[in-house]
Amino acid sequence: MHIAVTGSIATDHLMSFPGRFADQLVADQLHTVSLSFLVDTLDVRRGGVGANISFGMGQLGVRPILVGAAGPDFGEYRAWLDRHGVDTASVRISEVLHTARFVCTTDADHNQIGSFYTGAMSEARLIELKAVADRVGGLDLVLIGADDPEAMLRHTEECRNRGIPFAADFSQQIARMDGDDIRVLLDGAAYLFSNEYEKGLIESKTGWTADEILDRVGTRVTTLGARGVRIERTGEPVIEVGCPEEDTKADPTGVGDAFRAGFLAGLAWQVSLERAAQLGCMLATLVIETVGTQEYELSRTHFMERFTKTYGDDAAAEVRAHLA
Repeated sequence: MHIAVTGSIATDHLMSFPGRFADQLVADQLHTVSLSFLVDTLDVRRGGVGANISFGMGQLGVRPILVGAAGPDFGEYRAWLDRHGVDTASVRISEVLHTARFVCTTDADHNQIGSFYTGAMSEARLIELKAVADRVGGLDLVLIGADDPEAMLRHTEECRNRGIPFAADFSQQIARMDGDDIRVLLDGAAYLFSNEYEKGLIESKTGWTADEILDRVGTRVTTLGARGVRIERTGEPVIEVGCPEEDTKADPTGVGDAFRAGFLAGLAWQVSLERAAQLGCMLATLVIETVGTQEYELSRTHFMERFTKTYGDDAAAEVRAHLA
């Protein structure tokens, strides 16, 4: 099964300042701020919605096709993804723009000053999915994740026109989009992903009720944080799946991406929606226990032990056959 994952590709540059930003600000000079902070640490982490989801699928042994735009500085990141089972041959490399970048400094009180550079991500709108499909011999599903808004719209329309099933996943871009764009992006989707807050925002911005949206998509998947996930389909019983117990809660960044990776891997294996959701919840738990969105390691033995403990022997036997 060929699954393409469209979405942002970025690096995060995270720094820590041992003092307090507030101590450096002069109340009557805020109109002309000019400050430089000497930081103690710098962590450079791989990120981006499309890359995070693809990495997780690769960890589970599914070879996703990453579709996005990056800069000429993407070489090392590309090699990392290639080594972890991701097909990066359809990533567009800009000739003039760097890979998207988030630069953030955090002070001792956990206040943050950050900037996001869109960079090459803006060229994702130039990618044609037909070329991707022709290269790999057809696409069975395209996840349209948070990316350049014009790219999201183009990919959605192309999927409709070419009859390619697609999954709508607005994620961080939902705050920027208006109701008209959201209606275009979700109408006819095979899957609609969101968290609980985004679910309400989608309904508010589109003016459509939950039932009206469900009539326009095949399957609605809503993540519920620590409570797991809810899956809804018109005329079918609601499926609810809980999360495995966490060993620790290190960093929630990228947890939603990991859930989608596990769920999509389940679809590729053609297991039930319940089983796919269980896979997603298990992978999400590994990510929340790790600092960084792609820093976790998936040991098959450890993964199956925890999966079995949470979801039982029958579920584990079905998943183990694919992981092996």
